[in-house]
Parts: sequence; structure tokens; C-alpha cells
Amino acid sequence: MSRYSKLSLLAVALGAAGSVAYAAKTIENDAAAIAKARISLVQAVTAAEQHVNGKAAKAEFEHSKQHGWVYDIEVVSGSKVFDVKIDPEKGAVIASTEDKADHDDGRDEQD
Repeated sequence: MSRYSKLSLLAVALGAAGSVAYAAKTIENDAAAIAKARISLVQAVTAAEQHVNGKAAKAEFEHSKQHGWVYDIEVVSGSKVFDVKIDPEKGAVIASTEDKADHDDGRDEQD
């Protein structure tokens, strides 16, 4: 192997190792955050369903730029779909918006 090939291979290996380490750190942070939540996922789903009088279709625990860690629950009510964010400490509804497109369009990046 040439000197440049070895350096390129080393750079790729270091980049991959850094990515794996970052992903592992993110997973640990997610696990630590949900372990500290005072409200369970079941309680958050119940609060979201009651808020819009519907049934939950999808629920996630995620970090949003606006609200920090939240339960993000998609609730179907009649022919409408709502994205409801629940505070993991108090169980209160932080935000509730109608999801007119009803598909994962990458808006999570904007939260």
C-alpha cells in the first residue's frame, strides 16, 4: 500500500470510531434523560389522548430545541392528526398542533 492509501485508511477509521463514540454518547444521554422523567410514557400518552380526545398512533421521547426533553405523541382524532408535546416532569401539554401533512417530513430538526 502506498503512504497516501494508509493515511486515507487511517483517517476513515478514526472518523468511523468518532461517529460510533458520538452515537453511544447520544444513546446514553437518551437513556439517562428518560430515566429521570417523572411521568411515564403511558401517562404522557393518556394526557395527549385526553387533550385532543383521540387515540395515540405514535409516541417518542425526544429532545427538541424549543422545549428540551419531551414526549412527542401523534394522536388521531376523527379525521385529524395532532402532534402533542408533553412535559416529562409535570405531565402538562406543552404544545399541540394539527399535523396537516401527517407524515414524517423532518420537522423534528426544526423543533
